[in-house]
Amino acid sequence: MNIIDIIEKKKKGEELTKEEIYFSIEGILNGRIADYQMSALLMAICLKGMTIQETTDLTLAMKYSGDVISLSKIGKTVVDKHSTGGIGDKTTLIVGPIMAALNVPIAKMSGRGLGITGGTIDKLDSIPGFSSDVSDEKFIELVKTVGLSDIAQTKSLAPADKKLYALRDVTGTVDSIPLIASSIMSKKLASGADAIVLDVKCGTGAFMKDVDSAKELADTMIKIAELDDRDCTAVISDMNQPLGYTVGNLLEVIEAVQFLAGKVRNRRLYELIKELCKNIYILSDEYMNLSLDYYENKSELDKDDPQNVEILHNMIADKIDEILKTNAPYEKFKEFIAAQGGDAAFIDKILDIDLDANDFTEFTGEGSKKIIYTGDAPAVITQIDAELIGKVSLELGAGRIKKEDDIDPYAGVVLHKVVGDIVEPNDVVLTLYSKDKYSIREATELLEDAIKYGNEEDNVAEEARSIILGVI
Repeated sequence: MNIIDIIEKKKKGEELTKEEIYFSIEGILNGRIADYQMSALLMAICLKGMTIQETTDLTLAMKYSGDVISLSKIGKTVVDKHSTGGIGDKTTLIVGPIMAALNVPIAKMSGRGLGITGGTIDKLDSIPGFSSDVSDEKFIELVKTVGLSDIAQTKSLAPADKKLYALRDVTGTVDSIPLIASSIMSKKLASGADAIVLDVKCGTGAFMKDVDSAKELADTMIKIAELDDRDCTAVISDMNQPLGYTVGNLLEVIEAVQFLAGKVRNRRLYELIKELCKNIYILSDEYMNLSLDYYENKSELDKDDPQNVEILHNMIADKIDEILKTNAPYEKFKEFIAAQGGDAAFIDKILDIDLDANDFTEFTGEGSKKIIYTGDAPAVITQIDAELIGKVSLELGAGRIKKEDDIDPYAGVVLHKVVGDIVEPNDVVLTLYSKDKYSIREATELLEDAIKYGNEEDNVAEEARSIILGVI
């Protein structure tokens, strides 16, 4: 067996065997296969695709290329939530504490941002003292005691994925569904969760630009999970406009904290949070307990009747609404931050920031800021292009082009108006934050095509539109 024959085979569109895939992964790790040879194989995969069996074999080969964490000591079903990346996506910061407050343990391994999509670890790292570098033993302990832990991928976890992603990033082979699915799922399966809920984004600010591609990716990842005996659900969500009111790192932490405390809750973000939380709950032990209580002494009820299932799902939605009326999710977030070395007092401090005040100088220091105004006539915002806002945030310093780039945790965008809002003359639509006034100038130019206006009737259409495009 040699890599040249494997490349030739895939170049012809033929199906690779499990042995050939494992040989390729072992070879790139031990140095017997050169980077340029693996790059050729990745390009062949990108052009010719993979069957679900090939994709699963590749996923498992990367999963077992390093350590595999066992969460059996938790003694309960542990759920992981993963997003495929979007603009202003702070859902992990919000979903985790809510579920932990509902007694559903969440074990999360997150990544750093690259390009226009932000990374959860970068956001958490903007909190003074917080450490995402946690040992496997500590990770398990935190999930058991706090009910929530979110850490960065360790060097020993799925190292083959790190190697392949670095090659994909510089060879134009990122946008391949088998390669995206195997990359995501290899880390999810290696990190030990019993069940996984995926938030698959689609739209201008996501890897998948249309619903069909998003559903194909979701379906692929679900099939991989099933072949590895994991429960998995995918929520398809819209990413044609930024999620929430903030795009950046600390800015998104501020919004997440205020969401958990009930101070600031964007409508679309709230809808997505509820859907994700509901599906996580369905995969947990708590749902089993809820079902047992519901059907107890009700032998006449059919457990497969959609009406009964809907009743149970509505009960979950009520539980989520009720917990969000309390301070429990906010307190759980502080407990999680403190458990990983972060400053809980800092969280209390940012709770009182007014997102509409246009002045975060206490946190941005002497950083420059720029306020963007509307035109002269009243109008309704009909579009805020997520991809362009992501590029604006990147230009301001909130993201990185290369993995080794530094980011400015304070840089980013605050949206004072969102799609569907009526804007009066001189209303502030958004504020840009950056330490570099030249970056603000460059970012401002990108905004010319990012925001579009229409008539007041467009507001009705926006209010009726759901961020949830499907659940698989």
